[in-house]
Amino acid sequence: MPSVAGISDHHYVTEQYRNADNLNARIALHRRFSTNPYGWLHWVFDQLRLPPRCRILELGCGPGDLWRENQDRSPEGWSILLSDYSPGMTRQAMRSLAGRAGQRIFCVIDAQAVPLEEASFDAVIADHMLYHIPDRDRALAEIRRVLKPGGRLYASTIGRNHLRELGELVNRFDPNLAAWGWRSPDSFLLESGAAQLEPRFRQVELRRYEDSLIITESAPLVDYLLSSRMKPLIETPKRFSEFIERELEKCGGTLHVTKESGIFTALR
Repeated sequence: MPSVAGISDHHYVTEQYRNADNLNARIALHRRFSTNPYGWLHWVFDQLRLPPRCRILELGCGPGDLWRENQDRSPEGWSILLSDYSPGMTRQAMRSLAGRAGQRIFCVIDAQAVPLEEASFDAVIADHMLYHIPDRDRALAEIRRVLKPGGRLYASTIGRNHLRELGELVNRFDPNLAAWGWRSPDSFLLESGAAQLEPRFRQVELRRYEDSLIITESAPLVDYLLSSRMKPLIETPKRFSEFIERELEKCGGTLHVTKESGIFTALR
């Protein structure tokens, strides 16, 4: 059986994020079964300690959910450039935020080669995306270049044990898929992110978001798993769905799942 693609694999990232469908399936599971009632996107927005007037670049904006969920909280003086490597995601963000107040520009950008002027932004946001970039050091150099002196990078990510129980579940279904939950030690994680940021930034700080999942239905979990990099390797989705249902029954109808998420702030 072919191996599971790495999360920074170019072909995987291109296919996985050509539109918002796969991402939305995963977001749906978190929104439905997360235990922290204060949502992730509101918490991320809380970390943006920025002046009333500033320029912000978001890399990997996806469908624009950060700004849609915090529409009423964005100061009028914020000028925001939303970008994504995927043209499909960029179009989705434009549709999602169409007609909403605020100074926003949308464009397709590869974080490894940002086509913008040096020292032109007060903040750069990279929400759960740096671990997808093949040449991360090059991307961090680009982020530093476009930040003004004293500007901040806000880079969220996950920990090594994030969704550990789902990886164990997939492994029980098929040990050949064990790599689904594996994360390279040199990926951009809560445990390794500071060491990657410190050569280019100062005052690197990590803030953690406390949360977990309590999953009580099999269908959303199946949708989540089949939206991921293992989908092309599941030859019989029906058998996989039946397996997930049985596993949930073994847990008494409740599956507890670890979540490890947080955000780095780093000063230019």
